[in-house]
Amino acid sequence: MGEMGERGRARTWGPASVVVLLTALTGCSGFLVPAGEGEREPAPSARAATPPPPSVPPPPVADVPAQGPDPSPTPTATEACPASGAVVTMGEVLTVMMSRAVVLTLTNCGSKPYRVDGYPSVQALGEDGERLPVKVNPAGSQFGRDQGPEALTLKPGATVQSMLAWVSTQEGGELVMADALELAAAPDAGARVQPLEGHDIRYMDELNITAWRAELPE
Repeated sequence: MGEMGERGRARTWGPASVVVLLTALTGCSGFLVPAGEGEREPAPSARAATPPPPSVPPPPVADVPAQGPDPSPTPTATEACPASGAVVTMGEVLTVMMSRAVVLTLTNCGSKPYRVDGYPSVQALGEDGERLPVKVNPAGSQFGRDQGPEALTLKPGATVQSMLAWVSTQEGGELVMADALELAAAPDAGARVQPLEGHDIRYMDELNITAWRAELPE
């Protein structure tokens, strides 16, 4: 009985014994310390990341016109005006029942009044500028009748008109091909050459022309 009591007491651990045992165990370096516990955190890198330089906007671009040769000056009406003071221009080609016509416009481009009385001067020209035997009749056509000459005095900038029509005759043979028309306000006025390239009006039998009028006849 006494021996068993001693053994039972030997297996009993008191609080003081537990403290002594824990003290002895913790004296061993690194024993019972969880992995990573107690380690120092790595020191931050001595070289901190350099922040990007602030964005610098580009300098403003001045609105400078493109450099280049100066455009050619536009000729004035005075430079384009012939010595006679009258210039004749040809309008678009008109078509009626397979017939062709154009409106001729005489403009007083000078600085003085210009007197007109009669018909335009029209001459068909060949490839080399030679005059072609194309007859020009002072007459009307299906584009409008001819009212005959009328004496008119044009102030600077004023205009009159005439109708030039392509006509065919029963006696007409092969058509004549012209490369240009020589146009003038009158036979003794300065002429201007009007090319006919790209038009079917190059092929001619005869031409009918009405007198200069402030308004075209119907």
